[in-house]
Amino acid sequence: MSTDGVLRSWLQLKDKTPLTLAEEQVIAPGRGERLFVVLAVFIGVLSGALVVAFRVAIEWLSILLLGSAPHAHDWRLIAMPVLAGLVIAVLAQYVFTQVRGSGVNQTKAALYIFNGYISFRTTVGKFLLSALALGSGFSLGPEDPSLQIGAGVASAVSRRMGLSREKMRLFAPVGAAAGLAAAFNAPISAILFVIEEVIGRWNAAVLGATALAAISSVVVARSFWGSEPMFRIPEVNLRDPRELLAYAVLGIVGGFFAVLFSRSLGALRPRLRALPRWTHFFQSAVAGLMVGSIGYFGFPQVMGAGYGVMDQAMHAEFTWKLLLALAILKILATTISFSSGTPGGMFAPALFTGAMLGAAVGSVEKMFFPHLTGSIGAYALVGMGVLFAGFLRAPLTSVFMVLEVSGNYSIILPVILANTIAYLISRSLQPVPIFEVFTHQDGMELPSLEEQREEEVLHIEDAMRHASLAEVVIVRGRDPLAKVLEEAGAETVQVVLVECSDDHWYSMEKSRLAALAATTSAEAMKYTPVETLLGAERTPHLFPDMPLDNALGYFNVWPMLPVSNRASRGAVEGVLTLDGILARYRQRP
Repeated sequence: MSTDGVLRSWLQLKDKTPLTLAEEQVIAPGRGERLFVVLAVFIGVLSGALVVAFRVAIEWLSILLLGSAPHAHDWRLIAMPVLAGLVIAVLAQYVFTQVRGSGVNQTKAALYIFNGYISFRTTVGKFLLSALALGSGFSLGPEDPSLQIGAGVASAVSRRMGLSREKMRLFAPVGAAAGLAAAFNAPISAILFVIEEVIGRWNAAVLGATALAAISSVVVARSFWGSEPMFRIPEVNLRDPRELLAYAVLGIVGGFFAVLFSRSLGALRPRLRALPRWTHFFQSAVAGLMVGSIGYFGFPQVMGAGYGVMDQAMHAEFTWKLLLALAILKILATTISFSSGTPGGMFAPALFTGAMLGAAVGSVEKMFFPHLTGSIGAYALVGMGVLFAGFLRAPLTSVFMVLEVSGNYSIILPVILANTIAYLISRSLQPVPIFEVFTHQDGMELPSLEEQREEEVLHIEDAMRHASLAEVVIVRGRDPLAKVLEEAGAETVQVVLVECSDDHWYSMEKSRLAALAATTSAEAMKYTPVETLLGAERTPHLFPDMPLDNALGYFNVWPMLPVSNRASRGAVEGVLTLDGILARYRQRP
């Protein structure tokens, strides 16, 4: 590209003048390597620092409000959540009106509805109110708010740089991945979740920028917290294949608990939102009272994110009955906390519930089958992935999340087995994912990425026809024009496919062939190969397994497209027409 062209492109970017599609495609590779790299790293560093500050604020508020070691029958377990709930409700009604929810749907809405825009006030409010909620004991998590905080950072940086709306939409998921990666200390899981649940589709530029931002944020986070995994368990040695049955049971139990969790939230949240507006000033306080009461009367473990309790469960410090009680109470406390409109995330509660269920199944297994070698910590860790896959409906992310937070790759087989079972059960009993349920309750129509993944993709082979049709004739490009005219002379022939000597094809209507003949002398028609009269343009290479919609853009140039064989590119398997494609789409259920 010329220097003038590059300069014009930068001036257009600075003035927020949208570029044409062709200009974007020309500029993207060179400019993307510079702008995307620099901004992605900067967004990652800034997001990582903010998430570290966010986690420090939560810990500081927790010690300040609940004490360093909260225990049952401590009056602060009730008083602090109630007072914090009142403050949160007032601020959410008058100051930070967009901070309710976990942060995942809000980030998707920013991407698909608001062109990547997240206000600075919303980012600040998410930081402050989520930290206060978690620090005072509400049963929520810090990961989802961290995701939105990272997306808010990316939005603010994009606006500050004067980027276009298209680029702001690209950087919103980049910041989201950075925030989530720092919160989890797990860059791969963050990248996969953002691709799997936020943007759905990706290209090389977006994936590269997302990876750079996630890695940068994790580097910043690890400079404060260290590089050790969040949980440590012994390596898993599956010497007895029967142990996989226990993990399969865990997948079944986790699948049903995921459905229970989803339906509880889906039922209570709209009921509380439908109450008169004046009640919204007290809903968070009432939720704090109920969650605090659970802690006051004997189960303070369910308050807050609960990562310390998960670690205790992994080291077999609870009985299976207590573990099961904590799993049920965590679902109850989280349903109350989240449905009240208190800002906070769903990741940590899902992991907590899964860890308790996993440790409970592992404890029962040790009681009845002591000869099996699996540790309770392994069951708890697999249980975390099970609830993540079944409740949050991110099956691929759930596998890598377990591997990253433990640093233990020997557990991958039980994780895949149990997560798959839980995901299938949850999907069959709760067809609509929980985040999509929240989307519909909020009156929005965001893309259902799970449905997109499951959607049947039509391929070229579904619409192509056999090449030996009466209206099509195939000729060789090195044959003279006179011979080609003779072969295409039948009245039924409408399209001529020319097989060129370079294994490429040219497609033209019969009228185009007649026009060539009219401009060529009779003597030249006898000896001139037809391909020399066609110019350098050739039809695209299409193969039967390619997506059908890939071919649609070519019919403004070609009346018919040949479909080649991958083993022999010169061999035609069939032909594709616009009418054939449209007819196939009409048949689609």
